[in-house]
Amino acid sequence: MQTIYEGKASIWFPSANEVFYNPVQEFNRDLTCAVLTEFARETLSLRGARVVVPGEKERVVVCLSDEKNGTKGEEASVPQEEEERKEACLRTASVGERCEEGLRVLEGLAASGLRSIRFALEVPGLKSVTANDCSAKAVALIARNTQHNGVSHLVQASQRDASMVMYEARGRNERYDVIDLDPYGSPSPFLDAAVQAVSEGGLLCVTCTDMAVMAGNNGETCYSKYGSVSIKSKYCHEMALRIILHSLDERANVYQRYVEPLLSVSVDFYIRVFVRVRTGQAKVKNSASKQALVYNCVGCGAFHLQRMGKSMCQGKHMKYSAATGPPVGVSCEHCGQRHQLGGPIWAEPIHNMEFVQKVLAAVSGNPSRFGTSKRIEGILSMITEELEDVPLYSTLDHLSSTLHCNTPSMLLFRSALLHAGYRVSLSHACKNAVKTDAPAGVLWDIMRCWEKNNPVKREKLSETSPSYRILSTEPVLQACFDIRADANPQSRKRHLTRFQENPQANWGPKARAKAGGGISTELEERRKQFQGKRKCQISDSSQLKSFPCKKFRKGTCTYGEKCCYSHTPEKSPSPGDAAEG
Repeated sequence: MQTIYEGKASIWFPSANEVFYNPVQEFNRDLTCAVLTEFARETLSLRGARVVVPGEKERVVVCLSDEKNGTKGEEASVPQEEEERKEACLRTASVGERCEEGLRVLEGLAASGLRSIRFALEVPGLKSVTANDCSAKAVALIARNTQHNGVSHLVQASQRDASMVMYEARGRNERYDVIDLDPYGSPSPFLDAAVQAVSEGGLLCVTCTDMAVMAGNNGETCYSKYGSVSIKSKYCHEMALRIILHSLDERANVYQRYVEPLLSVSVDFYIRVFVRVRTGQAKVKNSASKQALVYNCVGCGAFHLQRMGKSMCQGKHMKYSAATGPPVGVSCEHCGQRHQLGGPIWAEPIHNMEFVQKVLAAVSGNPSRFGTSKRIEGILSMITEELEDVPLYSTLDHLSSTLHCNTPSMLLFRSALLHAGYRVSLSHACKNAVKTDAPAGVLWDIMRCWEKNNPVKREKLSETSPSYRILSTEPVLQACFDIRADANPQSRKRHLTRFQENPQANWGPKARAKAGGGISTELEERRKQFQGKRKCQISDSSQLKSFPCKKFRKGTCTYGEKCCYSHTPEKSPSPGDAAEG
């Protein structure tokens, strides 16, 4: 048994891998506590209570005096007797105290219970927290740690199927104000129950760690889980966010409900979304126009969105009709290659900027509250700089690699777009992202102008390649690469922590918990064997014998003993290796 400290909580944890715990997701839990605090602040203010956060400074209300007072531009305090009376009438909700007007929270897949205990210790304005898990060992650990942290009056351990807990809470008076789903892998089996069990205007928090599926490696599997086809592309991480938002909205629509994204982040090896769930038959009719198919060129990577529906305002009424299309021809107008079809995906804004600003202000004003405050501030700052109405993005390295030319600096490329009269921003989901409202033709014109100053060897290009076809066209736009001051965003100027470096060896998703505890030595050896395999290139072919032969595993290898890869049979897992929550 070992003790783990995170935030305000201290958790007794078994040394064996009997209950799942991943220390890398401390950022996930910190961000959730920050979001939940701001959600509680908004919700409880409507219920006649205000939250008190330790270490948070009192907000001072100031205003600019009017021009007619002769002191224009000076900051002056304004008497707030009425506001003070209102504040005095409000009941206060402090951390660790049960609030009768507070939030009812459900963590459907609690595992060690660390997240639920941190809610009780760090988030004010809670009425109850239900930490549920189907594993008996996990529930026993939750009960033990709840008593250890002194939050038994707020946190209740529950051993049940998460879907059944939510299905039984579908009644209007039984719904939860907040539901948090952070499963090992895909949350898709729980989404139908979750969108029904959240209260009106309640908060639904969902994590997806099956990024291989959502990022395009298995489009058919993604469709079976989320009702959307993922495609391999440079914008795959933002597309994954839009896929889960589409799936949530689609399932909510069945029950005349819809979602409003508050914050959507793609970090490390997972994605995390925070959405409000509301009810309204009229609003649900807008959902078709919020979804879009994606046409992606396999040659140059240019993409186009096709809305699934069309809505028009006619006086006081809305008229709905089928969308018109397609937005592209049989082949790409830039390189002549074919298109892939992906989606549907959520095509509306994925953040509520007003809410994000509130979370950012609270974290930056109280940095000692979380261990990952600097990273939260950096990512939220980047999110506030993103273009809200521009879905997906291109990447600078992909544009240059398509033409086989040198890569311009981000400042030069962003400046060229701004000089051309277009908007541009970075994206928190990708370091080299270029999110802009400029069409693909403008991006290629800028790259053509760049290539004229940094020419490639045309004789080495195939006449059927995308680079040859793109460079064979003269640019319509003459790009200006003079650096503009507004091309460098504030988050970059302030050197904020925007993109996390790998914090430790063998970093990434951890092994699923299993009944007997521990991790098989075979899995550990395989991890060490493949960790950084691209960085350490093999020069001696005899070293290949340490790697398993994929064709031998499938029974299709015809080389026999002459094969340069290993034909050692892999051990089949025993029945005792079943996973526990």
